[in-house]
Amino acid sequence: MINRLFDKIKIVVLTALFVTTVSAAGQVERPKLVVGLVVDQMRWDYLYNYQWGEGGFKTLLQDGYLCNNTIIDYVPTVTAAGHASIYTGTTPAIHGIAGNNFMIHGKNVTSVQDDSERGVGGNEKTRGKSPRNLITTTIADQLQLATNFKSRTVGIALKDRAAILPSGHHPVGAYWFDKGSASFVTSTYYMDKLPNWVADFNKKHHDELSTDLNNLPMGAIMTFALAEQALINENLGRGEATDMLTISVSNTDMCSHYYGTHSPKVDSIYWQLDREIAHFIQVLDERIGRGNYLLFLSADHGGTHSYPRMTSHGLPSGCWHNPDALVAANEVLKERFGVDKLLKEEMEYTFYLNHDAILSARLNYDEVMRAACMALEEPEEIQWAIDVANIDSYPIPTILKERIKLGYFPNRSGEIYVVPRTGVYAGKTEWAGSNHGSWSQSDSHIPLIFMGWHITPGETSRLTHMTDIAATVCAMLHIQAPNGCIGTPVFP
Repeated sequence: MINRLFDKIKIVVLTALFVTTVSAAGQVERPKLVVGLVVDQMRWDYLYNYQWGEGGFKTLLQDGYLCNNTIIDYVPTVTAAGHASIYTGTTPAIHGIAGNNFMIHGKNVTSVQDDSERGVGGNEKTRGKSPRNLITTTIADQLQLATNFKSRTVGIALKDRAAILPSGHHPVGAYWFDKGSASFVTSTYYMDKLPNWVADFNKKHHDELSTDLNNLPMGAIMTFALAEQALINENLGRGEATDMLTISVSNTDMCSHYYGTHSPKVDSIYWQLDREIAHFIQVLDERIGRGNYLLFLSADHGGTHSYPRMTSHGLPSGCWHNPDALVAANEVLKERFGVDKLLKEEMEYTFYLNHDAILSARLNYDEVMRAACMALEEPEEIQWAIDVANIDSYPIPTILKERIKLGYFPNRSGEIYVVPRTGVYAGKTEWAGSNHGSWSQSDSHIPLIFMGWHITPGETSRLTHMTDIAATVCAMLHIQAPNGCIGTPVFP
């Protein structure tokens, strides 16, 4: 009798110990909040070119861990592909965002275009937007899976793609700026009505939102102001699970396109951005606590200095006007084959063949492809025009082959990829603005800083990759990396 009672007590005790052990093992330490900050068209060397004030970039440089040799491993180096790659840990060849624009079923679409949805806020007759073209998961999606969908994410940016792609497939909301209505808006993919706090923000800041946000510091001011309201009104970082806030500063890119790197207007935006980051870090410290949030800063791509800036100092540069290249190549092809517009479209250094025209005229596809590549290679600014399907047969550096392959998504990307001479970008010689999209260091070398939760200040110059960002964040949080991730965690 006593022995049986002892056995029962032993079973109860062992069961309790087992349950306690499993429970303790299941409690994974994570920060309260993850903040992803992407500065559009920020070159890596900007970290060191500017004399920063107190509390902003200087704090990131002093208290963060810097990866000074972070490279984008694909082309084209453009906004939509960059934002998608940062948060998925993979490249266009896998996540499907082949550029800012690409083809789906033969139709030219934007990266976040979704005609099954409509706009919410502003002009609600506008075309809808969603992350549906993104075919892999993101950091935010994996956070939700790891927390049984208790994690909450909000995406903020002036550009739609910069708000939508980072925040994943199921955020609380994603908000971007609609110039026509001078307000931040969203889409029916997320909700049918703007939250009161966003509507109130639009009303309160009507005058500021009616200014030229693209080319003035006000664009950065309004971006961070809305991000702060999202932090407060959605109670991010105050729930039982780790939340995420994605912020993209878009006017650094838009102004650079018009006025060029290191122009007074671009400089003024970076000075203001420095102040906005300083204020936002202070808000995070007060609301969440320095040791309770993980922040990373990077860029979706860099930027090539303008032709006038380079040539005025005797440095090599060049411009290639892509619309003219399309017309000129089509003229050559028409003379050869007697068919007009055998090249259908050009998007970000890629060209699409007109399959309907080739089939209708009963032309040999391979002959048209070879002729098109030869025609596109005629300008001295172009080093190679490559049939991507047969890229391994081209005598070009292996590193370039790999970047083209990693940027190519079948039936979305163009069949021909054009590699300009190093330092040449798409534009005109009289154009003072900067551009991007190529494989060069100017476009592919980006800043990367981690700061906050479990980050020891330091730096490395070893090679890291844009795709390592998502891998690093997920490894630190002990969650599965996004399902297409090919990156490697920065920290061992």
